Amino acid sequence: MEPVKPHAVCIPLPAQGHINPMLKLAKLLHSKGFHITFVHTEFNYHRLLDSLVGSPDFRFETIADGLPSTNPRGIQDLPDLCLTIPVEGLCSFRELIRRLNASSDVPPITCIISDGVMSFTLEVAEEFGIPEMVLFTPSACGMLGYLHFEDLKERGYFPLKDESELNNGYLDTEIEWIPAMKGVRLRDFPTFIRTTNPHDVMFNYNMQSVNNATKADAVLLNTFDDLERQVLDAIKTKFTNLFTIGPLSLLHRQLCPTNLDSIHSNLWKQDAQCLAWLDKWEPGSVVYVNFGSLITVTPQQLREFAWGLADSKYPFLWVIRADLVPGGGEDILSEELMAAISGRGLLVGWCPQERVLSHPCVGGFLTHCGWNSTIESVCEGVPLVCWPFFAEQQMNCFYCCREWGIGMEIDSDVKRDKVESLVRELMEGVKGNGLRLKAMDWKKKAEAATSPHGSSYINFHNIVMQLKHK
Repeated sequence: MEPVKPHAVCIPLPAQGHINPMLKLAKLLHSKGFHITFVHTEFNYHRLLDSLVGSPDFRFETIADGLPSTNPRGIQDLPDLCLTIPVEGLCSFRELIRRLNASSDVPPITCIISDGVMSFTLEVAEEFGIPEMVLFTPSACGMLGYLHFEDLKERGYFPLKDESELNNGYLDTEIEWIPAMKGVRLRDFPTFIRTTNPHDVMFNYNMQSVNNATKADAVLLNTFDDLERQVLDAIKTKFTNLFTIGPLSLLHRQLCPTNLDSIHSNLWKQDAQCLAWLDKWEPGSVVYVNFGSLITVTPQQLREFAWGLADSKYPFLWVIRADLVPGGGEDILSEELMAAISGRGLLVGWCPQERVLSHPCVGGFLTHCGWNSTIESVCEGVPLVCWPFFAEQQMNCFYCCREWGIGMEIDSDVKRDKVESLVRELMEGVKGNGLRLKAMDWKKKAEAATSPHGSSYINFHNIVMQLKHK
């Protein structure tokens, strides 16, 4: 008789930057013999329907998120989601677990792997006596920032006294009482501290999420020991059962069979034709530009970036999502601009980012510093121009520029001449060359961490053993 497979229920926050790493982890567990139930919200499931290809032992299920179907689930709607999903999502998830447990079609549930910011799942896991591990999708430095939200509140840094503190230099205050974060300023902390409202939904939701994670059997992070050792040591004082299993993209590449490539969850249609366009350029000559799956820019910011890239004279591949500029940005990309970038600027709606970053012609990345983008650029040794927007992107930027030596920051008030000069410096300057050498050094360390006998490889093996044993 064939042994019963262990069964992992994997549930990410319903945003592309959270779905991607959770899906990689689910595929990694599947490659080790787990039956997988991957849980989307109903809204995302219907958005993904055409691309969802599962298998008998890799299935997709749904829960409600509590928002009306007309809600676009954009960046402005995150506070609403954080209010509804712990209520409606909790009830819906409880029913899903009950149904799966009663089903003869799937093995009994062995474990739940939840996104760190979907902590209502811990209540359900406890009710059913199912072990749960949580995957935090930010960097370790970002997570440590969230772990200090309570301290910032107690010490009077949160909430802001009034809105003038956003612009009068107050955010440059150095926070000297966190030994693992030497030189960090208030402005480097996750942006949810930047409010005068003590009841701010995003601040309190994230503070509660990291505190709830103490109830989990283990905490998983998509990073590797060499990159964030000091920060990880600080986090381990609160979470003793902490496992670094990143970069997940490298571990996935190493351990997952290619027959799992058909299982994906892209909320945007990818334009893979850009890879053929990249083929025609010299090694290291193209700038890749992508501000991620959530952030929005103003028409003025889009215009400044566009002309800065045009004036740099470098070829560039730029991902411009349909909703990047609220209300649309087509009119900003004028005939004059399109003529200026003709033949050397390619604009696409979405792209296979890991394949783009690994392409030999890509020499630099203009990024919002989301963690997936940051760690994927580390995997490929690509240096960065950093334009952080919200959440822990500011912390990632601080570490890229100050600690890891792989990036340069561009001011939030973006100007085309600054974009031009930083792109030129990145691609041909002395500093850019230094960043590139450092990025290549981190790439080797990331590869070592995910190779057999590497720290992340061993940690993943230990998680598998722990889950199978339980």
